[in-house]
Amino acid sequence: MIFNQFARTLKRRERAIPSSNIDLHYAHCSRNLVKCKICDDMIPRKYREEHYSSTHAPQTLQTVYDGFLGGMVRVSCSLCNETMEREILPVHTGEKCLKRIVTCDYCEFPLPAIDLFEHQEVCGNRTELCHLCNKYIRLREKVAHDATCNGVPAEIPRANREAERDRRRPPPPPPQDFTTRRLVFTIAITGIAILLGSFIFRKPTIIQPK
Repeated sequence: MIFNQFARTLKRRERAIPSSNIDLHYAHCSRNLVKCKICDDMIPRKYREEHYSSTHAPQTLQTVYDGFLGGMVRVSCSLCNETMEREILPVHTGEKCLKRIVTCDYCEFPLPAIDLFEHQEVCGNRTELCHLCNKYIRLREKVAHDATCNGVPAEIPRANREAERDRRRPPPPPPQDFTTRRLVFTIAITGIAILLGSFIFRKPTIIQPK
């Protein structure tokens, strides 16, 4: 039955739960699942009675009689109440029933198939840090990223690159210190030079004879 299939699915897909999800996972399971006291399988809480009646309850004469009839008997799915031939029921409950229990590809939470698409639209957009390249990757893109990640750290943002370039650039030369004292000193030197030049290059005075 679907309940045994659900339990086997959980065991077959058992994986380590990320520490960031463990509290949410525990709360979800505590609220929605219950352990069967007979077989220890984890069963959706709202289906525990159906699990007992279909798996552990003693067979009645009607059940035995239906078994002899095989595919001629029409039965109802215990999850969605859709009526079908008995031989089709296993395929329906395992692959087509919208209320069958499936697990999210990203967080492994069990939930009805009818809710899977909406759940994965939200769950797949969550991000996890890739410890090889230090990028945050969406869960829906993680498989493709893991296959191509070369471990190169994420590119430094442009603002950081420019700040690093400015930090390494040598400082500009200090501006000339044209103070008042230096200006007076320069003028004095220039005046002395002009005065000396006037003495050195002065033309000699020619005295005319009387």
